[in-house]
Amino acid sequence: MKRLFYRGAFLPLALLLSGAALHAQTAPPLTLQQALDIARTRNPNLLSGQQHVIATKANEITAGLRQNPNFLVSGTDVTLAASNPGNPYSYAANVNRLFERGEKRRWRLDIAHSTTDVTQSQYKDAERQTAFAVKQAFTQLLAAKAALHIADDNLQSYRKTVDLSKARLDAGDISATDFERIDLQLAEFESDYDNAKLNLVQSSDQLQLLLGIEKPTEAFDITGTLDPPTLTAPLAQIEQQALQSRPDYLAAQQSVRLADSSIKLADANGTTDPTLGGEYDRSGTDNSAGFQISIPLRVFDRNQGEKQRTRYEAQSSRFAETAAHNQVVNDVDQAWAGYETAAAMAKRYHGHYLEEATRVRDNLEFSYRRGGATLLDYLDALRDYRQTNLDALNANTQVWLAIHQLSFAAATEIVP
Repeated sequence: MKRLFYRGAFLPLALLLSGAALHAQTAPPLTLQQALDIARTRNPNLLSGQQHVIATKANEITAGLRQNPNFLVSGTDVTLAASNPGNPYSYAANVNRLFERGEKRRWRLDIAHSTTDVTQSQYKDAERQTAFAVKQAFTQLLAAKAALHIADDNLQSYRKTVDLSKARLDAGDISATDFERIDLQLAEFESDYDNAKLNLVQSSDQLQLLLGIEKPTEAFDITGTLDPPTLTAPLAQIEQQALQSRPDYLAAQQSVRLADSSIKLADANGTTDPTLGGEYDRSGTDNSAGFQISIPLRVFDRNQGEKQRTRYEAQSSRFAETAAHNQVVNDVDQAWAGYETAAAMAKRYHGHYLEEATRVRDNLEFSYRRGGATLLDYLDALRDYRQTNLDALNANTQVWLAIHQLSFAAATEIVP
């Protein structure tokens, strides 16, 4: 089984984060792929997860270690030999070692390898979740930029209407009350602009946080489009990709193998491990050698509790694998339904309502400026136009968020 190693994880954390500002003052706008690449290398949570994978892998070294031998040296009557020749001094040297039976080392290594695999899959799942958060934040920032542009266009356009209405008031074409009603409407457009600007700043800060930037900067910028793409992959294919790629489902499968190895180790730990030793003795001028064999009599403790526990844990892991399988399919199905709904909504707005709202606003603006429409009709048309534009932008945003959700559920890039 192949395992990934994170060379970049050996770099000092301070060195990785020292460039977190990304020289945003001179850097060009980031694309989505560039943002994802930066998050994978600089996000502190992912850096922490990489170190945890390496630390877990170090347990494989410990699991593969063999039993150390024991060495014992003893001496008696060392200082009494000259005054008591009938009781000479004696020395003894003993070496002994425990020999494991039941392939305990093999199963310990297997457990350690399986644990590393599970931990690595869990890290990949954390990476998947971080990538999903970056995609969401990136899309929200694009939407915030577009919303600010719409709010600014609406504000500037309406200010021209206010200026024209002031000229008509001065010329006596409209009453002061009508002008004030028009002027009061300007506050709503100004409020929309201020809220859009605030949303832009907050969305930018959120994305910069995910990219590991310590202090957000106003110079940070991104580039991209919110035009909805058309997906070509069918639902069945996406479900199959999800079952092959989802790291959380892979971790559930690996946990089953880990549980099976734990059963084998528990059985092995129920076997008897003998201790073999050799001894050399010197008493006065006499030399002798001997050996020792120590075999525990496992009359009562044969590791029964661990044997039973590991078997129940293995069954639990199999149920968890089934649950993970069902969760993957369910996540993909729900994400697909969300995409279809969002795509249909975006298609309606861009295929019909957006053009209609623009046409109605332009006609009523032209008519009102020439006295052919009432003020109430014109203001209603402005509200409809503004709301329809925002709804169309939100529809596009929801399509992209649904696509990101579908990619997240399938652990595969869905956009062709």
